[in-house]
Amino acid sequence: MCGIAGFSCRRRFDSLKNQLPGAARTLSHRGPDDSGLFFSEGAGVGMAHQRLSIIDLSSAGHQPMTSDDGAVRIVYNGEVYNFLEIRKELEGVGHAFRSNTDTEVILKAYLQWGFDCLEKFVGMFAFAIWDSRKRLFFMARDRLGIKPLYYHFHNGLFLFASELKAIAAFDEFKKNVDPDAVPLFLHYQYIPAPRTIFKHTQKLMPGHFLVLDDNGLHERAYWSIPIPKGEQYFSDWREEDHLQHLDRLLTRAVSDRLVSDVPLGALLSGGIDSSMVVALMQKTSNSTVKTFSIGVRDRDYNEAPWAAKVAAHLGTDHTELEVTPEEALNLIPRLPETYDEPYADSSAIPTLLVSHLTRSRVTVALSGDGGDEQFSGYIRYWSTDAMARTFQRLPATMKNRLAGWLEQVPTPWVEACYRPFRPYLPQQFNVANFTDKWQKLIFLMRHSSPEDLYRMTVCLWSSDEVRQLIGRGVPDSRFEALFHETEGNSLLSRVMRVDQGTYLPDGMLTKVDRASMAASLEIRVPLLDHRVVEYTATLPDHLKYRNGSGKYLLKKLLARYLPRDLFERPKMGFSVPIDRWFRKELKELLLDYLSPNRLNKEGLFDSELVQEKIAEHLSGRCSHQHRLWSLLMWEMWRERWIG
Repeated sequence: MCGIAGFSCRRRFDSLKNQLPGAARTLSHRGPDDSGLFFSEGAGVGMAHQRLSIIDLSSAGHQPMTSDDGAVRIVYNGEVYNFLEIRKELEGVGHAFRSNTDTEVILKAYLQWGFDCLEKFVGMFAFAIWDSRKRLFFMARDRLGIKPLYYHFHNGLFLFASELKAIAAFDEFKKNVDPDAVPLFLHYQYIPAPRTIFKHTQKLMPGHFLVLDDNGLHERAYWSIPIPKGEQYFSDWREEDHLQHLDRLLTRAVSDRLVSDVPLGALLSGGIDSSMVVALMQKTSNSTVKTFSIGVRDRDYNEAPWAAKVAAHLGTDHTELEVTPEEALNLIPRLPETYDEPYADSSAIPTLLVSHLTRSRVTVALSGDGGDEQFSGYIRYWSTDAMARTFQRLPATMKNRLAGWLEQVPTPWVEACYRPFRPYLPQQFNVANFTDKWQKLIFLMRHSSPEDLYRMTVCLWSSDEVRQLIGRGVPDSRFEALFHETEGNSLLSRVMRVDQGTYLPDGMLTKVDRASMAASLEIRVPLLDHRVVEYTATLPDHLKYRNGSGKYLLKKLLARYLPRDLFERPKMGFSVPIDRWFRKELKELLLDYLSPNRLNKEGLFDSELVQEKIAEHLSGRCSHQHRLWSLLMWEMWRERWIG
């Protein structure tokens, strides 16, 4: 895995040339093994690369890499797993190779097929190709958005990089916050693509490429996740046929990702997705698989014992690290540097910890990311469907009356309602969580469209709360567009498709990329092989969700490799006890960064509303952990990047 950066601007060439090495150094964590630069003064172009050596560790893999005639150059971040097949095809039409890298295969695939080369690649990638013959930049991002690519284009200045911090390193870049990005961040916990936190700066969308030439900048899609069209797909297939096909697809996806010239392992949480990946690694690997997990002392958040049981059954070489609260808390000041735009998923903390543990023994690791979004693994998928079926049957007058009645229920009575449900709820689900859900129940009584119901399950601050907090509403994003595109399909398939186009690339994969690359660790995600995604996107709902449980087909396949009692258990998630930390270890930090003086000086948030939420949380009457975490992450980010 690597880091890339560059620019295009003739009139500021000398200044940008002097600054590019410094910008590249901000990405050294992504590629500590080698670095390289290329400049063309006549074209006003500069390219930089930081290399993490994975395939062909020799100097032949140095980047920027040039074509045989020196006319075309590439900087590349990622892995194309079928590069040997493509190389053989290219050799068949006369191309010769000087290295054993996939970088050279991508470069010569472009020379052979132009922009259509993207259709050939299986893998994760973000690259930039400068073609001096045509005087154009060609840049692309993989289909699912596993690898990042940012660009800034304004007043003739074009900058690009793997992370925003490299773009921000240029003096010519003005760190002007996009006012629409702030409500989006507060609402979703991340900033949905193509927006970023800064004006005139975008994320290249998953499955898209862009071309910059004398006619300007043009961005175009080359792939998208298929939208299901009912039950007509695989109508003549038996369940056993699906199991066999899924087994073949996943086995191939895992096997493809075992190619490496450096030590390789896997992240193992003990959940269904990572257990499936590790089981298939053991099936296809010629050596014992190294697996890694972290444990915490808080049993409500500790999956390590389950990971150890799965590892013992599969016979992996397992490493477990018990993380203390102090170690986790010490990472918090580093988050604004690692996530260089506001990001409010607190599971970034354990992800960083497990990445550093894994990097101590291997350079590449496979993970189970992407399984929930394809096989209906999140409770919010089927709960939204159930709520929609229930509440849409009720007359509007009845729902309004119920909402009004619920609003009048005193807090002690709400807490009393919690007690009979307690034995049936997850261990982490306390009375504060219950009161928060009570408020959301009132909201859905008044807003029961499928879009509003699902938005309620994923948002931190509701649209109304955002308006109260900052005085402006939440603008539309890909969220609304995807709901519109999938209209007419089942609600379950719609909300999963929305997640695949929003939360998956902008939340989940962003978290994993930044955390792993901060440790110079390459993470590969076989469940997000695009061939697997194309298949699962067309599966009927009953093979994903059945009898009150998700991942039906995936669990049935995993049962061929593991006893069911090792994975048939409530989902815990990868999280830390922010709720309790805010009342103890993080209380001082919270009160400092969200103090009335600080907030009033900044002038962005309604200070009185924030103090009200803090008081409610500290008293234990309500849980505002995610809302308060988002505000803390904003203030820490602003201090680091804006000042």
